[in-house]
Amino acid sequence: MTLPPIPGPGLLVEEIVQHEWEMMMEMIAGRPELCQERPGTFRTMREITNSVLSPDTLRSYLGELRQARLAGRNLLDEKRALLEKGLPAARNAFVPRIVAIETAWMAELCERFPFTFRGALSDFSRALECELSMLSDATVTLFYRDVLGAREAGRNLQRERYETFFRKLARGTLEEVEAKERAKVPDAI
Repeated sequence: MTLPPIPGPGLLVEEIVQHEWEMMMEMIAGRPELCQERPGTFRTMREITNSVLSPDTLRSYLGELRQARLAGRNLLDEKRALLEKGLPAARNAFVPRIVAIETAWMAELCERFPFTFRGALSDFSRALECELSMLSDATVTLFYRDVLGAREAGRNLQRERYETFFRKLARGTLEEVEAKERAKVPDAI
């Protein structure tokens, strides 16, 4: 008897996004939300968020989503509750480190592409902190390993995510998107 192959990153991300979509739909049941009107954008954003993570991190996160579903938990609803109540979120020592690195990457994008990422930093750190707080120590540790490894390799995972995002939406490179956004603002040239 042969065992089925271990799913690759693409299949892992696909299943993760499906669980996240189901949790999102449960969370907003009865309330109109923008993601209902644009489910493709929600899926694309979640795909690119997870696409830069290692297979180990993806497998760990997928396991958590599966366990949460079995236990009747909705991780997206829990994240929203933390955001709305302003409760302290971080429970793992790596969370503030991840948030600091990811926020620095986002700040680089905001500085380099100010018209594309206007206001992107306003709730970025808090939202990421709340999202990471829903994860087990094992998954947070793997996530930290991914982020730290990327930083040490000179990569900016936020840039990689958004380059993929705009490419998937057929909007062009970050430079092209910035030029289009800049052109919309009078006297910005």
